[in-house]
Amino acid sequence: MRKKDRVPVILIIIFAIFWLVVAINPYDRWVWLAENVLTVLLIGFLILTYKKFRFSNTSYVLLFSYLVFHTLGSYYTYTNMPLFNWLKDIFDLSRNHYDRLVHFFFGLAFYFPVYEFATQKLKLKGWERYLLPFLVIISFKAIYEIIEYLAVMVTHSSILGTSFLGMQGDQWDAQKDIMFGITGAAISMVVCRLRRK
Repeated sequence: MRKKDRVPVILIIIFAIFWLVVAINPYDRWVWLAENVLTVLLIGFLILTYKKFRFSNTSYVLLFSYLVFHTLGSYYTYTNMPLFNWLKDIFDLSRNHYDRLVHFFFGLAFYFPVYEFATQKLKLKGWERYLLPFLVIISFKAIYEIIEYLAVMVTHSSILGTSFLGMQGDQWDAQKDIMFGITGAAISMVVCRLRRK
């Protein structure tokens, strides 16, 4: 194995083991499957495009971290994440906020690989190299919320709807999820800009 390939290969092996272990007995099998379709597609995409475009080790670590948070959330159907249920009880919160953390981390983590692609492959310079990844993250967040909605509409499942959407009685859940993703991306954009300076 080439030295430069070690980090991505090690991360994919660790994640595959983690994913298989938590796939054994998830809280809700249907929610687990719905939540992990995009995970499998993302990993497949990263493997298939690895030789054409390799991200930095930082980006791979961020993507790995996000996928661990997301997979753990799908195991508990997000709304039943024990640590955040405990925090909900301690602070008398209206809902389990684990999904908010993961949406925030999505924006934070995915900004860097998109930024790398924009600067290295698309050769963007100036403010465009910061703005395009930010806009891509906003688009991804909105598209994901629409996919969640369509999945529930197509399956006509009230159980899948409650657990998969994870609204927990909040009519503005989708908008807040998008806002948290945008906030994470905005922080990453500032970090990238400061790093360049």
